[in-house]
This record gives sequence, structure tokens and C-alpha cells, in this order.
Amino acid sequence: MELLLSLLLMLPQASTAEEGFINVLVQRFNEGGEFMWPVLISLIIGLAIAFERIITLNLADINTRKFILQVKKALEEGGIQAAEEICAKTRGPVASVFQAGLLRADEGIEAVEKAIVSYGSIEMSFLERGLVWLSLFISLAPMFGFLGTVVGMVQAFDAIEQAGDISPSLVAGGIKVALLTTVFGLITAIILQFFYNYAVSKIDRIVVDMEEASIELIDSLVLMQAGRPLTAAEKAEASKQS
Repeated sequence: MELLLSLLLMLPQASTAEEGFINVLVQRFNEGGEFMWPVLISLIIGLAIAFERIITLNLADINTRKFILQVKKALEEGGIQAAEEICAKTRGPVASVFQAGLLRADEGIEAVEKAIVSYGSIEMSFLERGLVWLSLFISLAPMFGFLGTVVGMVQAFDAIEQAGDISPSLVAGGIKVALLTTVFGLITAIILQFFYNYAVSKIDRIVVDMEEASIELIDSLVLMQAGRPLTAAEKAEASKQS
């Protein structure tokens, strides 16, 4: 009970500290001048692109091993048509590439390979869509910050020239305001760079899954044409584990 009361007493203090931080952030933003707005716009648009990419990539990521086993089982039991139905019901680029290859299965293995390569490139371009713009805002944010700093320094020296005297408070105040845009620009770039690297690593993993799954699909079609079982190895491995 005493611990619960102490936690409840700490809540207003935490709320007050958060409000104080927001107030300081708003104050610093206002002190930075007009070049703080392009930095803020870069952050907002960049985060919107990053969140859209992360959601899309997470939806595109599936259990590839489980999907491959389902396709092999469908090929073994129901043929090409059953495997195509499995692919049509599964989301993600791996299923789309599988379906593209299966649609050309009656034309031979070479046609399947060409279809997989072509549709793999298309799916990869879909996965990377928007990353160019995210990279652009990562570059623009610190540039806007540096530009605001240079303009602020020019304004500070103009104020010194008009005053006719170098006042320490005047110089320090002008430089502080000028450097705020650089600070906010660098923070924005760091935040967006984190999301960019996460998206790139996610895309790389999905592409590797696509390549490995495509090889297994071609091998499965070759085995099916030879009349050999497709899931014998998986069944043997499962029996060993059991």
C-alpha cells in the first residue's frame, strides 16, 4: 500500500516534468527563428514516410518456412492449381513471386526462373518505395539547420555593427539562437536515420527470404516433374525431432 501511494504521489511530479520539458522545447523552437519550420516539416514528413514503410514491411513479412511447406504440400497433393490458391491467399512479396512462377510452370523451368526474376525485381521496387524521399529529408534537415545558423550569425554581426560595440551578451545571445537550428536539424536527421536503417535491414531480410524461397520453388518443380516426393525431407526431420 505504501509503495502504491508513493507511485501515485510521483505521477503529478512526472507530469509536471514532462510539461516543463515541452515548454522548454517550444521556447527553444521559437528562439531558433524561421528556419526551425523547414526542419520541423522535414521531421513530420520523414516520420510519416518512415511509419508507412515500417507498417508496410511488417505486413509483407511472413513466416517463409511455414509458407514454403504449405506450397510443397499443396503441390504434392493438389498440383499447380492448389499451390496457386495458397499463394493467392497469402500476403507479401514471397507469395507474389511464387504465384508468378507457378503461373508459368506449364512452360518449363526456364520460364519459371525468368518470371521469378522479373517479378522479384518488381516486388523489390515496391519494398523500397519511399526510401528515396526519406533519405532526402535526412539530408535536408541538417542543411536547413546549417543555413539557419549561418543566417543567424549574419544577423548577430549586423546587430553588433549597428550597436557599434561588441557586447558579450549580444554576441552570446546571437550565436545561441543561430546554433539552435543546427541542433534541431541534427536531431531530426538522427531520428530519421534510425528509421531508415531499420527499413533497409527489413527489406534486405525480405529479399533474402524471396531468393531462398524461389530456389526451393524451382527445386520442388523439378522434383515434381521427376515424380519424386517434395516433403519427404521435412517429414523425416519432423519424425526425428519427435
